[in-house]
Amino acid sequence: MSLVSRAVSDMIAFYGKESTVPVHDISHFLKVWGYAKTIGEEEGLDPKTQEILELSAIAHDIACPLCREKYGNTNGKAQEREGGPLTEAFYKDYDLPKEELSRIIYIVSHHHTYTGVDGQDYQIMLEADFLVNADESKMTDEAISNFKEKVFRTKTGLTFLQELYGKKERA
Repeated sequence: MSLVSRAVSDMIAFYGKESTVPVHDISHFLKVWGYAKTIGEEEGLDPKTQEILELSAIAHDIACPLCREKYGNTNGKAQEREGGPLTEAFYKDYDLPKEELSRIIYIVSHHHTYTGVDGQDYQIMLEADFLVNADESKMTDEAISNFKEKVFRTKTGLTFLQELYGKKERA
């Protein structure tokens, strides 16, 4: 079994045990992971960066159950603050090289920070999460357009954003 497949299975089990809304949390991370995987592959990431991206996408919202319990919400900055230690604990038995685990923790701990983006893995993580969040939170066309201008950079992410939100009336 690949590390990515193992992480997907482990994250489903994590949310099944820890989350008060497991269907939402599982569905959300699977959608984000699917977009991240596809964008990364379409953008031609090298295998190591692709794996870091996918492992980051799988764990990106690992702090949501804790944040709901501790703060009563899943505010992005609280997720970033709480996500690093949870991600480190989640991946502790995966035998990841230290620099790769550090990068995954960094991305999870910054996935709601849209400035200072320092790599395609981080960029794609932001885009994949937004593609899902825009639908789940029913963002306005103006908010989507603003995020597109300020954050989206990859050709594939921009194409997906256009296909999802740029042509048709949304339900």
